[in-house]
Amino acid sequence: MKNLGILLVIVSFLISCDSGNNKRVLSGANGRINNLLIVMKNSEWQGEIGDELRKFIAEPVLGLPQPEAQFEVSQVPLESFGSMFKASRSILNIGIADKNSFTIATDVYASPQKIITITGENKEELIKEIQKNSSVIVSEFKKSDLRAIRKKILKEYWKPSTIETFKKQGFTLKIPKNYSKVEDNGNFVWYRYHLFGGNSMELISYTVPITSDDDENGNNIVAIRDTMGKKYIPGELEGSYMTTEEAYTPHIFEVKLDGKKAFETRGKWEIKGVFMAGPFLSYTVVDKPNNRLVVVEGFTYAPSINKRDYMFELEAILKTLKIN
Repeated sequence: MKNLGILLVIVSFLISCDSGNNKRVLSGANGRINNLLIVMKNSEWQGEIGDELRKFIAEPVLGLPQPEAQFEVSQVPLESFGSMFKASRSILNIGIADKNSFTIATDVYASPQKIITITGENKEELIKEIQKNSSVIVSEFKKSDLRAIRKKILKEYWKPSTIETFKKQGFTLKIPKNYSKVEDNGNFVWYRYHLFGGNSMELISYTVPITSDDDENGNNIVAIRDTMGKKYIPGELEGSYMTTEEAYTPHIFEVKLDGKKAFETRGKWEIKGVFMAGPFLSYTVVDKPNNRLVVVEGFTYAPSINKRDYMFELEAILKTLKIN
């Protein structure tokens, strides 16, 4: 009987996902982005299975000044998984059952919602399933949250046709209407969202020609960034400007954006000569047909407070990039 509960949950998930054309009206999912509800036995959460989950669920987000886990986690046993918890945005079901399995379901009890269920025949098999699927687990929940936050913040956005740099350079980005223009000169665009207490979220974008293999292979990302920062992003004091923090080597990964080869860069910025700093996230897209790099970047200034969710929102915006 101990396996019956989780098996019934799995069956109900699969039935919900394959219920034919009879569409149900779902309530709105609750919970903030980057929050994860884990449904599993307390004893398993506190033991080796929980330890295996925490290895990647609680992994720090790259590029932030202070360590912040990529998910805020709540855990409940299956018997406490009532209607309030069922409306959570992101749910991870873990347990021992009659077979090893890994399933993903969407909009089961609420919308938008992502539910992942993992079972193993015993503790050892369950841990193997978790290890095998760890990257998929993170990716699925992150993609779901990105879609949810994009839907929320992009209900109103500046028409790209009204932004001179986008018109001239032939690419677009959906910038929410609550961001205000700082600069738009046809070659460089900069928008800002004012947070409380002088804090802010910033979006910038520009293009540079490809002049070498190093440009195309992502080896000059920091040098290009520092050149543009000196040219376009001044500090409060005369002669000060934005640069990449020298004491922190950025993390660079090859990715795809708008179907093209791109480089994701996560690091820290600082203002040369001024005590100001924070995290940045940029995407450098290799636009071969036009022999150029298209760069979109988000950074935030929010000292003494957590910045993970701000950077996540900027990521959602940056990934709307479209190159004509």
